[in-house]
Amino acid sequence: MSQTPPAPTRSTIFGRGSYAEALRIGELLRKETVGGALLVSAALIALVWANSPAADSYFALRDYKIGYEPWHLDLSLGAWAADGLLAIFFFLVGLELKREFVAGDLRQLDKSIVPVAAAAGGVAAPAIIYALINLTSPETLRGWAIPTATDIAFAVAVLAIIGSHLPSALRIFLLTLAVVDDLIAIGIIAFFYSSDLQVLPLLLALLPLALYAFLAHKYRHFFGRKTAAAWFILLPLGAVTWALVHSSGIHATVAGVLLGFAVPVIRSQAGGGPEAGPGLAEIFEHRFRPISAGLAVPIFAFFSAGVAVGGLNGFASALADPVALGIIVALVLGKPIGIMGTTWLLTKTSRARLDDSFKWIDVFGVALLAGIGFTVSLLVAELSFGQGTLQDDHAKVGILTASLLAALLATAVLLTRNRQYRAAEEAEQVDADHDGVPDVYQDRG
Repeated sequence: MSQTPPAPTRSTIFGRGSYAEALRIGELLRKETVGGALLVSAALIALVWANSPAADSYFALRDYKIGYEPWHLDLSLGAWAADGLLAIFFFLVGLELKREFVAGDLRQLDKSIVPVAAAAGGVAAPAIIYALINLTSPETLRGWAIPTATDIAFAVAVLAIIGSHLPSALRIFLLTLAVVDDLIAIGIIAFFYSSDLQVLPLLLALLPLALYAFLAHKYRHFFGRKTAAAWFILLPLGAVTWALVHSSGIHATVAGVLLGFAVPVIRSQAGGGPEAGPGLAEIFEHRFRPISAGLAVPIFAFFSAGVAVGGLNGFASALADPVALGIIVALVLGKPIGIMGTTWLLTKTSRARLDDSFKWIDVFGVALLAGIGFTVSLLVAELSFGQGTLQDDHAKVGILTASLLAALLATAVLLTRNRQYRAAEEAEQVDADHDGVPDVYQDRG
């Protein structure tokens, strides 16, 4: 007698993931939380200074130029922060992206399809909303990419402040979403915000980049053990790559991503193989994340977030500008619509389903958090309109306002879910205890 084949199982959205991944995400959250607090503090200091009687000194400091002109490096301090220091942040993004797709949970299609699709929806919806609001103004339409990015450090800082019992699966989803979001933002910057492309410097940049990649792969164990070796050998090659990419007309932060991609993720067999310990990418991430989160990104925020609002009248005038209005609506409404809509659509058109422990309101809270666009949004605003222009200032007002609104709304939603999160954690603990009891005792009831 033939048996009926079992029904195909449906993959779970926001599954618990691997234990190693959960531990890694927990460690990453703690680091990003500190970075997020520093980021917010630097932005607040810049805002207060830029709107104080000493505002002229702030703008004089931001616009002070330093650098070697023949190499096109005679840049203001604000530009050095955006093009130079932020390249460190994007280097970490490159490391994280490669690790996720090579050794993380995203290497599995069933686990990567949802956050990748949700991130794409979370980019497309805000861009469309901004474009519709600014459709009649070709000048302001250039800012369509401003509300597409999520600031993970800021978002994680909000999570730390509200102290919720957010399940690790949702935290992993938020971080993965932001990582994929960054990848899309990198592509947008590279393809839509590069100007006067110079082929020769771009081709020359391939030489130090190739040597950097060769050395990082060939001597990965050496660079993993010898901290100074990376500084004296790989750093100069990275700096030359950055300078040539900058001269080519492509935004220099793209060089940071390429350098991150060039670092090997898996530990070589000569170094003991994957089981012997972390690969070079994870080692570099551990070494350089404090520099990025504690120095590079806060300094960029300090030089970028300072905008002279002009009191209540100036604030109202900025909000009336389609630039600021488009950014606020796109981040606060567009991000949740894109992420929630894409995730819901996947549950209806594929085998994916929401985990039984969570509700759609939980996904909504995470989607609201994704509406916090700060670091990359500020960068794209400067690339779109030019630093210090009226449109750039209004864009910054929109970004700051939208990020604050998204943070407050997400906090309101997630705080009300604390009891549900706590119950989910208790259920997981009960399951773990039950699994550890021998069958003979389970059978006794």
